[in-house]
Amino acid sequence: MEKLILRRVDQNNEEMILNFGPQHPSTHGVINFIVQTDGEVITRAVPDVGYLHRSLEKIGESTGWHGYMPYTDRIDYVAAMFPNEGYATAVERLTGIEVPRRAQYLRAISGELCRIASHLISVGTMAMDIGAFTPMLHGVRERETINDLIEALCGARLTYNYHRIGGVAFDLPEGWRDRTLAFLDHFDRFLVEFDRLITFNEIYIRRLANVAVIPGPMAVDYGLVGPNLRGSGVDWDVRRDLPYGAYSDFEFSIPVGQGMFGTVGDSFDRYFCRVREMGESSKIVRQALEKLPDGEIMAPKVQRNLKVEAGEALSRVESARGEMAFYVVADGTNKAYRIRARTGSFTAMGIIEPLSRGLMVADLVALIASLDVVAPEIDR
Repeated sequence: MEKLILRRVDQNNEEMILNFGPQHPSTHGVINFIVQTDGEVITRAVPDVGYLHRSLEKIGESTGWHGYMPYTDRIDYVAAMFPNEGYATAVERLTGIEVPRRAQYLRAISGELCRIASHLISVGTMAMDIGAFTPMLHGVRERETINDLIEALCGARLTYNYHRIGGVAFDLPEGWRDRTLAFLDHFDRFLVEFDRLITFNEIYIRRLANVAVIPGPMAVDYGLVGPNLRGSGVDWDVRRDLPYGAYSDFEFSIPVGQGMFGTVGDSFDRYFCRVREMGESSKIVRQALEKLPDGEIMAPKVQRNLKVEAGEALSRVESARGEMAFYVVADGTNKAYRIRARTGSFTAMGIIEPLSRGLMVADLVALIASLDVVAPEIDR
């Protein structure tokens, strides 16, 4: 890295060091990449992170257990239900709080709708980065309908603060179930239309197939999670393999990369896993609405000024960007002693440098988009 900073151009004026970001639209947030190029060919691309650091984990040491929940939204503002649930689950394990069954179902419903909304942004912006603008507009249109549904559920469209320690904040409003089922009927047809529009477009396939291939063992070694791991053919999903909440009650498939148009683990596989996952999320929401049990939405006698006995707990949830873990330490007071979050975007950044060697500059855009990184998950 020191050589990259000291020598901007080599003696023959052939290699250049460029800043790809931090305001570049294809970096998906305030992220910078120090790119060393020989013409259009990349010899090295090093992530330069830290532009969005906000001390989100440290703040947990100065707010109450309940008061920290709104801060978790900011860990991943594109899919904020998952850090809500991950943090709540860790505290519940630490305190022994039992979440009512209805609340577990509502968590699954809201989480899977949030997963669809997040993936719509991912696949839409990926197509836009490659050069197709129309799919992004279609994705945003569908996401807006989901935002309307979530706003009717909890009053917010981006940072939800819906999951709470012991349950959820609100029950389903009147007519919400029928509105959601009607949307899912439309959305299942939309996925077929979206595949016709962009997924199986020949130019799009050629831009992604065999680009930035991540073999399964390499994906495991670098700690990739979620669609980035499953896109490499590794069949692992926390919802199925380490069930939490209500997920053991649902039937759904886990899409994995198959090398449909190229090599298993290429950029197209990572993209297509997200497209297929949206269909599986639709199935889960339907099942949850059909099986939704009666009962309370909040565990009884959860103290407003919660004090937690000394101890530690770990939770793992399947976020839109893969496995998200919360490690919480209590010291017997009404505030956490330590809070740590492990996110999929942070681990994905580590594999960009080895994958970038030999890529064209335009292919680096495809690689970053295929990993679906978001800046707040990287820096926290």
